[in-house]
This record gives sequence, structure tokens and C-alpha cells, in this order.
Amino acid sequence: MTLQSNFFDRVYGVVRQIPKGKVTSYGAIAKSVGAAKSARMVGYAMNKVKNTEDIPAHRVVNRNGLLTGKSHFGDHSAMEELLASEGIKVKDNKVQDFEKHFWDPMKDLS
Repeated sequence: MTLQSNFFDRVYGVVRQIPKGKVTSYGAIAKSVGAAKSARMVGYAMNKVKNTEDIPAHRVVNRNGLLTGKSHFGDHSAMEELLASEGIKVKDNKVQDFEKHFWDPMKDLS
């Protein structure tokens, strides 16, 4: 197993635990797996996800609540639609009431 695949597996383990109706950020995930400065690598891991039922990548947004990964869902509206189906409102590619919907893995998984 490579270092990268081990990192990706840890990232996916956190993402699988994001509750429906919640979102988290690349940076929060990176911090929770012990790699605080690796938010970009979390993004790379999310880009590899093909099955959102197993790994809900649509629940991962940037630190400001922007849907920066939406292009990796094929249809540009798919990420927003998945979030909307969970009760999360998105306007101009940004999660509304971001603080209310934010899930912090450092607090909730400790």
C-alpha cells in the first residue's frame, strides 16, 4: 500500500461519517486525519470518488462553503442537487447557512 492510498483511505473513512444534511471542508478533513496542511490532497482524494453512495463526496466543500468540486460529478448541477435532497440550500454555488450545516470531524469524531 502506498502512502497516498493510505492517506486516501483515511480521508474516505472520515467522509463516510459525514451525516446527511451536513457538510465539511477539505481542510477540516485534512486536520482530522493528522495532515492539517493537506487540504489539496483531500481534494485529490475526492476527485477519485465515483460512487457517492459509498463515499458522500458531495458533502465536502471548501472552507467558505463553495462547491469547488462540482465539476467532478459529471453534471455540474449534480452536487447541488444531492445537497438539496438532504435539505442543504445552495445559492451561487455556495452552501447557505454554512455554519449551521458544518460538521467538524475533530469535534464529532473525538
